[in-house]
Amino acid sequence: MHFTWLDTSILIAYLAGITWFGIKIAGKQGSTKDYFLGGRKIPWWAVCFAIVATETSTLTFISIPGLAYLTNMNFLQLTLGYFLGRAAVAWIILPSYFRGELGTAYTFLANRFGTPMKNLASGVFMLTRLAADGVRLFATAIPLALILQNTFIAENLQAHWIYVGSIFLIAVVSLSYTYVGGLRAVVWMDVVQLFIYFTGVIAAIIIVGGQLGGGLSGGIATAAEAGKFEIFNFTFEGGLRGFFSTPYTFIASVLGGAFLSMASHGIDQLIVQRLLAAGSLKASRKALVLTGGIIILQFGLFLFLGALLYVFYSGADILPDEVFPRFIIEEMPVGLTGLIIAALFAAAMSTLSSSITALGSATMYDYVIPYYKGLTSDNEMAVSRLITLVWCLLLVGSAVFFMQSPQTVVELALSIASFTYGGLLGTFFLGVLFKAPVLRDAVPAFIAGILVMVYIILFTSVAWTWYTLIGAAVTLATGQLLSLRQRFKG
Repeated sequence: MHFTWLDTSILIAYLAGITWFGIKIAGKQGSTKDYFLGGRKIPWWAVCFAIVATETSTLTFISIPGLAYLTNMNFLQLTLGYFLGRAAVAWIILPSYFRGELGTAYTFLANRFGTPMKNLASGVFMLTRLAADGVRLFATAIPLALILQNTFIAENLQAHWIYVGSIFLIAVVSLSYTYVGGLRAVVWMDVVQLFIYFTGVIAAIIIVGGQLGGGLSGGIATAAEAGKFEIFNFTFEGGLRGFFSTPYTFIASVLGGAFLSMASHGIDQLIVQRLLAAGSLKASRKALVLTGGIIILQFGLFLFLGALLYVFYSGADILPDEVFPRFIIEEMPVGLTGLIIAALFAAAMSTLSSSITALGSATMYDYVIPYYKGLTSDNEMAVSRLITLVWCLLLVGSAVFFMQSPQTVVELALSIASFTYGGLLGTFFLGVLFKAPVLRDAVPAFIAGILVMVYIILFTSVAWTWYTLIGAAVTLATGQLLSLRQRFKG
């Protein structure tokens, strides 16, 4: 690894600068509304950029170029579904969030079905987020640990403790501005970090293109000949079984992407918290729909980079997730390696800080404020910051736990949302689109959706792009059947 002192200086300057700027921009936090919702006064365009940064993790930064290296650009079909899903959320689900003063996505379920449904959904969100983002924190610590292993700082330490120290360092930097400034600091840091990792990806594309025979245009021509720029897949092979087991057909991608996006951007507090912070339905809609366009551009850049890397390495047999990190470590010029590693951290820290504040807001609004009515503003702020600290420590613990078996556990943790998103989305649709279902219908329907998904994921060959759609359909159908039965009994 040729990680020089210049690269190290760039990385240290980035981490120190982010910490200082995040604390500086935080301003005064006078209430829980300020701390967890930015006073509902954050500009819609900042919310838009923050959402894109939040949903872009280290694993996205590394894996998407690897996917294009291994296959082609079929993955980009999903982003069309992502755009459609966000539009559906903007006009179907978002209006429900702006009727009254909601603190979390799950407060809507309390108003519609009752407190038990809210508590169940919020608890599922917390467990899912804790596992998935613990993995992302661990994944982010890997390049930092590799860097530290090659310095005098850690030359006498075991690899295990280098990884633990790396996890703590990233968590501490992310916590510093999150603890002080709450959502306002997180959103503005996300905006900064979005442009840092966009710069990193574009720099990588320029560097790869400059090292190809025939330059960038020659690389594009070679990648095109290898079929790397194929986007649409309209095939229908293997009958019905093959149709449902192939993830990147056009229909599976668009439908799967749409329902996944409806779940992640319509009922996951990680994103909903930012939409509520925009302050109005109109502003939230603009922010959400524009993210759909930016995501298409972003994934297009990541996939394009992967196609160029395929040409650079002449299609060598390299593990997909190692392709981009290998290029960063072995081929990047001095100084730019530090920039790309900083961009990698930017993608990860935006997700981690967002996760901390989303978990904190869900805890505060769904479990603390409803049951402890006597809290003053000062007490609320103290409790909010304490909860933020606790969730950061739990995420660190989750990341350390996942160190034990990284490959298997990463795959498991990344699929956790697939178990629950369908049930959550189906329950929201049950409440938004239908008036008849009540609590005794919604809870069993939600559980049925999750149980069916457990069976499908563990015991069938159905592709992951269908998971959210199937889970939502089962939940909706079960809830409607239960409500009809109750009406017939009545």
